[in-house]
Amino acid sequence: MLKFYHAPWSRSSVVFWLLEELGVDYEMELVDIRGEGGAPEAYRAIQPNKKVPAIEHDGTVVTERAAIAIYLGDAFPQAGLAPAVHDADRAAYLTTLVYHDAVFDPVICARAHGISYASNDYPFGLFEDMVAHLERRLSAQPWAAGERFTLADVMLAGGINYTMNMISVLPKKPVFEAYVARATDRPAYRHSSERDAAMAAEIPFFQEMLAGGRK
Repeated sequence: MLKFYHAPWSRSSVVFWLLEELGVDYEMELVDIRGEGGAPEAYRAIQPNKKVPAIEHDGTVVTERAAIAIYLGDAFPQAGLAPAVHDADRAAYLTTLVYHDAVFDPVICARAHGISYASNDYPFGLFEDMVAHLERRLSAQPWAAGERFTLADVMLAGGINYTMNMISVLPKKPVFEAYVARATDRPAYRHSSERDAAMAAEIPFFQEMLAGGRK
């Protein structure tokens, strides 16, 4: 059995998309991370910081988006969305998944909160270097790992889409817009996005936000 711990319109939304891409059966358990006090204390037994996403597969718990993507891609190879160990694209695939969580995400957070720092101050480096790297890479090839769509594109395109189009931190560069358009023109993205929006609409936090009472 595969259980997915999810909060709509959160960092777990890309794992929702990922599961739809894999086409596997799973059970979703919603975690209220936006209520008073955050997620229930009991959830700490699954995720020590009470964050989403997390999965539980046949009794094995996996947390952190990169680890979840690697685990699920290898657990369900029939989907063809994870280069195998000896595949030439494997290195770029793994690098992108970890880069997204270890560099892209913290750099974006620092920029969004107006934090100024030198490159050597933090292990994730500078915002400008991240942007230039992704622009070069996505200009040279259509997908994160090369010529084919993989689960690394779910993570990277999901991150670029949100930070460029939702919170306007990442600059709107043509190569980023074209990449996001390719990735989100997939049935799995549309299905998960529509379901995620419907679930978010039932949550008081987002009801208040969409009504203009919360910023």
